[in-house]
Amino acid sequence: MKAKLLLIFCILAGSALQAQTFVSTEPSKKNAVIEEYTGVNCGFCPDGHRITNEIAAANPGRVSVINIHQGYYAVESPYYKTPYGDALAGQTGLTGFPAGTVNRHVFSGGKTSLGRGSWSGSANTILKQDSYVNIAAKAVIDSETRKLTIDVEIYYTGDSPKATNKLNVALLQNNILGPQSNGAAYNPSYMVNGLYKHMHMLRRLLTGQWGETIETTSEGTFVEKTFEYTVPEKSFNIPYKLEDLEIVVFIAEDTQEIITGAKASLEIQK
Repeated sequence: MKAKLLLIFCILAGSALQAQTFVSTEPSKKNAVIEEYTGVNCGFCPDGHRITNEIAAANPGRVSVINIHQGYYAVESPYYKTPYGDALAGQTGLTGFPAGTVNRHVFSGGKTSLGRGSWSGSANTILKQDSYVNIAAKAVIDSETRKLTIDVEIYYTGDSPKATNKLNVALLQNNILGPQSNGAAYNPSYMVNGLYKHMHMLRRLLTGQWGETIETTSEGTFVEKTFEYTVPEKSFNIPYKLEDLEIVVFIAEDTQEIITGAKASLEIQK
C-alpha cells in the first residue's frame, strides 16, 4: 500500500477551491461513526446489529457502521477477528457485549463504551453538532487486478483544537454468511438458509491501527490523499468478494474522539 499526499494550506478559502474537487467546503454538521463490538457467540449482538442498521437507515449518508469482532464471544470465529480489535476495544472501557461507541465520544461515566439502548440517542446528539472538518472519499476497484484505489479529500471549515488529527480508512465487507447466536430471534431478516448475514465487518484498517497524521488542522486547510491496496482473493477461509466491500473514512483528534466520517462511493471497473 502506498499513500500520496497533497497538502495546501490556504489563507483564503478561494485558494482551496482551485484544488478541491468533491469534498464540501461549506460548514457542516458532524456525521456519526458507530463501532460495534460483537461476536458470533454473543446472543444479544444481532439486536445490536438491527439497532445500528435502523440508525443508519434513519439518517441516510450520515451514519457509518463498523462491526468489530473481538473478545471472548469471538473466540470461536477467529477468521472474523482482526489485528486491530483488541486495541480498539481496550480504550472503550467495555464490560459486556454488544458494546458500541459513537464517534468514540465520552457521553457519561468517563468511558466511550455504550450499551445498545444508548446508541440511537447518542448518534442523534452527534448529528446535531457542528463539525470543523469535512471528509469525502471515492473508490475504484479494478476487477482484473483487484487493485483498490481510494481518493480521500478533507477540508477544514474551522480550526481544530488539536495541532494534528488522524485520518482513518477502514475496509469492511458485507454479506459474509456464518454462524451467529440468536440471529433468527433478534434479526431474522439476516438469516439466509440457516446462516447469518454478517454486515459491515471490519476486515482491514488501511491506515494502520490509529490512522495517518494530518499535520495542519487550521481553517482553510485542504488535504488530498490516495491509497492503493490490492485486495486478496481471501483472508484465511473468507473470500474477499469485491461487490461486498465497503469503505469508511473518518477524522479523529487522536486515538479517541472522532469528529466526522463518511462512506466512500465505490465503483468496480470491469
